[in-house]
Amino acid sequence: MSTNLLSTSNTVGFGGVVQEYLWNWDNQQLRVVYETLGKGSPLLLLPAFSTVSTRLEMGELARLLAPHFQVVAVDWPGFGESSRPSLDYNPALYHQFLADFVKSVFNNTITVIAAGHAASYVLQLVQREPAVFERIVLVAPTWRGPLPTMGATQQTAGMVKELVRSPIFGQALYKLNTTPSFLSFMYRRHVFTDAAKLTPNFIEKKWQTTQKPGARFAPAAFVTGNLDAVREQSDFLALVRSLSVPLMVVIGESSPPKSRAEMDALAALPGVKSVVVPGSLGLHEEYPDAVLEAIGDFLLPS
Repeated sequence: MSTNLLSTSNTVGFGGVVQEYLWNWDNQQLRVVYETLGKGSPLLLLPAFSTVSTRLEMGELARLLAPHFQVVAVDWPGFGESSRPSLDYNPALYHQFLADFVKSVFNNTITVIAAGHAASYVLQLVQREPAVFERIVLVAPTWRGPLPTMGATQQTAGMVKELVRSPIFGQALYKLNTTPSFLSFMYRRHVFTDAAKLTPNFIEKKWQTTQKPGARFAPAAFVTGNLDAVREQSDFLALVRSLSVPLMVVIGESSPPKSRAEMDALAALPGVKSVVVPGSLGLHEEYPDAVLEAIGDFLLPS
């Protein structure tokens, strides 16, 4: 495992130093791209899993945090500019990746801001290794993928995953679900609250993220619930109850009803700080200023 500086001319970033982390899994070496901006105490930004997941969704928040922290934002394996091989993407892969990445890139205990499905992975890592994080912020945290949330059984979701992974029909199905018009529809329905921000240029950049070779494999695992690190709400809440690290939860006031109920249950636990801000599941990208204002005192206690 190693890190190397990447040529910024070959990458699209948010103004930081772009590097690659070479990571081995299942007898394959994966190229994982991450970006560092600012100086100070280390802070890790973990984007949400989604069809369009990329560290760039954390870009504006990273720039706002950079005067106070050395911010590192990463593209998960299988997403963004990282390698996207046809692996069996599953929780074990991402558990091991997160543990290895943190140990390799950081020398000290760090602060982490995790969006969406990254929440469970952060909570399970700190349960195993309590000294790895000193503060945790969960932004619009989720633990259950879209199809299970809609009521699909594990068997049905597994069949859909294998269908999307198939060479010809799967690629065609994936393309239908990543057209610019469909991406715009999904953003309006679940991710952003201000449709004016969904400009043609914005949607075009999101669409380009979905068109990279191998792009369908990891998103198919996420959508079908095969990246769910826990299977029951009680297990998710138990991770928080056992936590000995300060935790803050940021909730979008316009989150989908099922997701909002899950977040409210988390926020109601003893010792959990929480705040409701404008936005939905993509609030960290849509309203980064509001997020920073909400978490500033938690991150930088006097």
